Amino acid sequence: MLEDGSFLRAEAVLDDQGGPVLAADRTARAVLGIDAAWTAGQPSGVALVVEEPTGWRLAACASSYGNFHALAENRGAPASPPSGSLPDAAALLQSGRLLGGRGVDLIAIDMPMARNPIVGRRASDDAVSRTYGARHCGTHSPSAQRPGRISDDLRSGFEALGYPLLTSGTVAHGLIEVYPHPALVELAASPMRLKYKFGRARGYWPDICGPERRRLLFELWNLIVGLLDREINGVASALRLPDLDASAAAMKGFEDMLDAVVCAWVGACAITGKAKPFGDDLSSNWIPEVGATLR
Repeated sequence: MLEDGSFLRAEAVLDDQGGPVLAADRTARAVLGIDAAWTAGQPSGVALVVEEPTGWRLAACASSYGNFHALAENRGAPASPPSGSLPDAAALLQSGRLLGGRGVDLIAIDMPMARNPIVGRRASDDAVSRTYGARHCGTHSPSAQRPGRISDDLRSGFEALGYPLLTSGTVAHGLIEVYPHPALVELAASPMRLKYKFGRARGYWPDICGPERRRLLFELWNLIVGLLDREINGVASALRLPDLDASAAAMKGFEDMLDAVVCAWVGACAITGKAKPFGDDLSSNWIPEVGATLR
């Protein structure tokens, strides 16, 4: 992670003559995880993981689409704080190819996706809530306005590039919807939803002071980073926690990157046959199986 905590870029892999190692020689599959904002004004976290002989590795993560593209283009330090923008499917795939050394196989996105227009709760929302609602991991209700056209355009953009929305069967190449809350419940083997959202810290712990709330939040962030690092090489070195007195923008940027890595982990579980869909033919939310691991 760079000094401002905005992103990480993997070092280039070179052969003994100083040239780039061919993608086929060093990675088997690549998964792009996106913690997508439901509005264009908010940043979206992005993470790329690649499969290698030693396991999965975090190749890059960023706190916004713009910062992810800056990484791929090697433009130097990103804007701070990260800014919101509309996603561009082709640009995301191109940046993923540059950063991972090969084409992206799977996109795992935390945003409602469906083959038909989304106007309210879907079968996938109800299926997840039935299974995980008692653990406080029910889904938010989407509408025609939120995420609205952002979801439709992103899905159709990826589909036009050969990445169809996958709702069942074997996951190999395409786009899947994921949801970090139940994924983290499975990763941590937790009986309840993890209280790790920066914007909800006051609601989690209303009777304690701000610095103490941050300390408790950081304990959970450390736990999640440690669990992900056991699954994906390089997570701990990339996701270094902000300072305790960091700005709200820096805190939210870290959280967005953390969620993006969770999305990528779910995608890696799905592509290795360790996640299952909740929903129907029109929409499904993929969640890792109980005890799923990439090791």
